Amino acid sequence: MDHDLTRQQEAEAQRLYEALQQPFLDEARRLARLLAAKPAPQLLGKTEFEVRDAVHRLGARALQAALDERKKGGTRGRA
Repeated sequence: MDHDLTRQQEAEAQRLYEALQQPFLDEARRLARLLAAKPAPQLLGKTEFEVRDAVHRLGARALQAALDERKKGGTRGRA
């Protein structure tokens, strides 16, 4: 899923990447701890939904970061 970006878009992508690194690492640590705490028979079911919720939280943070970046004027060309 690689995209040809303008210079402005590439700069925005880099800012977003940097802004998202720590939240993604923090969530990855929480997920790793969650999964390590569960015995194999408990990985599916409730734990599966906890993992899905975490991934949805990450997606929401990514979208919010992109919206915030655009509000600051990070992208002036077409999106």
